[in-house]
Amino acid sequence: MQAIIATLGYVYSADRREILMIRRDARPDDVHFGKCNGLGGKLEAGEDVVSGMRREILEEAGLTCDALDLAGTISWPGFGRDGANWFGFVFRITEWSGTPLTSNPEGTLAWTPIEDVLAGAVPMWESDRHFLPLVFAENPRVFHGVMPFAAGRALSWGYSEI
Repeated sequence: MQAIIATLGYVYSADRREILMIRRDARPDDVHFGKCNGLGGKLEAGEDVVSGMRREILEEAGLTCDALDLAGTISWPGFGRDGANWFGFVFRITEWSGTPLTSNPEGTLAWTPIEDVLAGAVPMWESDRHFLPLVFAENPRVFHGVMPFAAGRALSWGYSEI
């Protein structure tokens, strides 16, 4: 399977109760329009996933990642435009420096209570609710999941932990 390789990061507040999320509200043609998400994007040629995550957080939020850890990976067959396959490395950014931006060309940034995210009180991809409890678990373990998509909806979800 060929896939677009990407990163997805969740920047924690100092008290670890909130995460910095982007509300994709800048471009109406955006497949994510109106939804909130973590930060991240496609890897660039010759870039490792940690460097890619750091670059994306700097570009999208104006922050330097001082400490991050791998939460897991997710294969999203059929997720992208025209059914493109995506493979994402999901990170927790637990220490950072700088002043967070309030917006970027993709949307508005806001600190969001993790409790609200897990309760479904935040507009986001319905399918994110499957893996976010693993990302924000009290005693997290690295997970590797697969979530096939068709017509913009997740068909299933499965994962293994190590």
